[in-house]
Amino acid sequence: MDDGETAVTRPAGAERLLVVDDEATVRELLSATLRFAGFSVASASTGAEAIAAATREPPDLVLLDVMLPDVDGFEVVRQLRDRPGHPVPVLFLTARDRQADKVTGLSLGADDYVTKPFDLEELIARIRAILRRTYGVPAALLTVGDLELDVEGHQVTRAGRAVRLSATEFRLLHYLMQNAGHVVSKAQILDRVWAYDFGGDASIVDTYISYLRRKADTGEPKLIQTVHGIGYVMREPRR
Repeated sequence: MDDGETAVTRPAGAERLLVVDDEATVRELLSATLRFAGFSVASASTGAEAIAAATREPPDLVLLDVMLPDVDGFEVVRQLRDRPGHPVPVLFLTARDRQADKVTGLSLGADDYVTKPFDLEELIARIRAILRRTYGVPAALLTVGDLELDVEGHQVTRAGRAVRLSATEFRLLHYLMQNAGHVVSKAQILDRVWAYDFGGDASIVDTYISYLRRKADTGEPKLIQTVHGIGYVMREPRR
């Protein structure tokens, strides 16, 4: 980092990604994969939707298709770069592999350029590399009381005791801890934890909350609290 440059910081484990692609299949696959990898994901299918979403809740990184139905991804980047504040990192995803397109994208300030088809594991590695370059190496540990979740190590401990969770239980706990202190509805949990590949029966949320309580919330104080008629919140009880 150059002398005098202001460091950009973000909360650990709270990486918000915006996936922009007009192909529903690609968009949904990417969103589900990235959520499984521990990211919080929003999506858009057009340039206008992308700009509105980035304005409403600025993401930590945008995965942006070049070929969109209204404006191309290059124009989206131009508009995002014209906004005040630190420029959001952009990773272009596109079937256009001409050298001239890559030069255009990178000259606009894009951080990386990946052509379709791409390997999902490589894509996730590139995303993490951009986030590290942009924000520094974050502490990959979420903590609420004596409960700790190691995001990258995929490990959970409570009062120093290892807690074994299934992949879905881990994603649910990760989402609750990302939003510690904030009430999240069952609909929000379904969207972020189960994404598009689940039918939408909200009772599955109650079932998995019960699993988490039996595995990770057996001690005192109880951290997973029910907000009747709304959903759940993870926080330490007020003394």
